[in-house]
Amino acid sequence: MIDIQSQRDTRDVPLQKVGIKGLEYPVRVLDKAHKTQGTSGVVDLFVNLPQHFKGTHMSRFIEIFHKYHTDLSMKQFLALLQEIREKLEAERAFGTISFPFFMEKKAPVSGQPGMMAYRCTYEGTVSAQGEHHFLVSVEVPVTTLCPCSKAISQYGAHNQRGKVVVKLESKGFFWIEDVIAVVEEAASSGLYSVLKRADEKFVTERAYENPRFVEDVVREVYLGLQNFSGGDGALGEAGAQTGGCCFRWFSVEAENFESIHNHNAYAYAEFQE
Repeated sequence: MIDIQSQRDTRDVPLQKVGIKGLEYPVRVLDKAHKTQGTSGVVDLFVNLPQHFKGTHMSRFIEIFHKYHTDLSMKQFLALLQEIREKLEAERAFGTISFPFFMEKKAPVSGQPGMMAYRCTYEGTVSAQGEHHFLVSVEVPVTTLCPCSKAISQYGAHNQRGKVVVKLESKGFFWIEDVIAVVEEAASSGLYSVLKRADEKFVTERAYENPRFVEDVVREVYLGLQNFSGGDGALGEAGAQTGGCCFRWFSVEAENFESIHNHNAYAYAEFQE
């Protein structure tokens, strides 16, 4: 059968990205407590297209991705992109996958278990010259209590839910669960899916004793990640980090969904090794 995509194009216009976007697929990722967990990903995969090619072969993206969907560790995600680049004879390959990462979390007093979902994203790029870049984003919902409100109010203080998004470029392996713990520790309190009355009392009082501006949250997460030492395993074969920051680069952004203002509060910081 005739292969239209492989025919020569004469318009002299190279394309930086062509591929598939918004593919929904079951995937399996690493899990610290259970080794792996099944979840559902939304996937974008692209290659560059030189000016003399008319098109790319879209079905090959799916064929290759299907080979990897049951093992999408950080290391395997880069291997997936490398195979896409080679099979499609491209100079560069790009990809993202966004998925909910589920953790069982017990209420702090009653111990009642419930599931929490944290939105995670892998972003990767590989090239024919051997360059590769890999970023992991983790979104963590939190509670913050306003230090100013606590200081000036005769009783009580306003609090609100917020979200913290960290984006990380690592030098080695790390567990998503450990990054989540760093973020929750930096807030007034983490969130839970199940709270009995004793738990609710504990959480609200803990938040009251740990007031945080959005600026405080970003600074505390920044310091926590700067001192983060990694975990067992490897992105490649490097093993755990033995000293210094586990990350080459990271960003931290926090947004509070204000409960008494008609706007949100926001802060952002970056670290570069």
